[in-house]
Amino acid sequence: MNDSSYVFKIIFHTLQQSDNSLSVSSLCSISGVSRSGYYAWLKAAPTREKLEQQDRDDFELILAAYKMHGYSKGAKGIYMALLHMKPPIIMNLKKIRRLMDKFNLSCPYRKANPYRRMAKALKTSKVADNLLNREFESYGPRMVLLTDITYLPYSGTFAYLSTILDAFTKQILSYVLSPSLEVDFVLKTVNKLITDHSVSLHAETIIHSDQGCHYTSHKFISILYDKKLRQSMSRRGNCWDNAPQESFFGHMKDHIKSELDACIVFNDVLTVIDNYMDYYNKRRYQWNLAKLSPNEYYQFVMTGNYPLNVPNVPELPEITKEPAQLGTKTDTNNK
Repeated sequence: MNDSSYVFKIIFHTLQQSDNSLSVSSLCSISGVSRSGYYAWLKAAPTREKLEQQDRDDFELILAAYKMHGYSKGAKGIYMALLHMKPPIIMNLKKIRRLMDKFNLSCPYRKANPYRRMAKALKTSKVADNLLNREFESYGPRMVLLTDITYLPYSGTFAYLSTILDAFTKQILSYVLSPSLEVDFVLKTVNKLITDHSVSLHAETIIHSDQGCHYTSHKFISILYDKKLRQSMSRRGNCWDNAPQESFFGHMKDHIKSELDACIVFNDVLTVIDNYMDYYNKRRYQWNLAKLSPNEYYQFVMTGNYPLNVPNVPELPEITKEPAQLGTKTDTNNK
């Protein structure tokens, strides 16, 4: 509401008071607005009410999209959720943000991770070269796989989550939740990857991690060798070398914080993670994935068929490098 409209509204309500003795001219003069402006505002009341009702109706759609799948969303997440409704709804981002502000709907902001990276816990000399140099999305699906571990606090203790993420499609291809930091749960994550996705992996596929003790262990190096997967590592203490994986963990923790707070036993946490992974891969729409979920985006890239019935269908992403070039240059800073 602009300043003039606010003043006109005060004048209108003042005139409705039984003890008011001032005329429209007097109130307009005192308020510094024109009488003609006030009458024009009064005449436009039906139009304003119609626009207000339209805002309320549109906000109901926004609220439904915000609550879709049980996880809160920002303006872009709402935009993409609206696209996935049946029939799809196309609403301008500026309008979504305006109505969120008008009706006090907000999405929680990311907070800094309070835990230091567990990669510093132990070290060995088995450090691989950095084959990526942060070129996460240049090579297409199943070429660059990122892996890491994160803490999940609950009921005064921790669970530990190991994941493998496709840097191109942002899919979580494998994950294992563990009540302890034993190396075996990281190895199990790789075994699940092979069991579920071996057909789609390539001869040049890279597993990229930090320099944590799990990834420099002899067992981890051996299993990658046996599965014919190439190993790459971030530079020491440089979280940007594994940025998509770090981002995934941050957003996931924002979404599930309240659910983790309610967990009492390990199996409660497992249920929360299973539900979130299902949501993330199938229904967590991402702006930079052509407004699709990771699984939808993978199918779009592989088939060329865009799953949403909307105008302005996105073009297929370009893969700028030949797979054989992946990792041909080593990162001398990593040695």
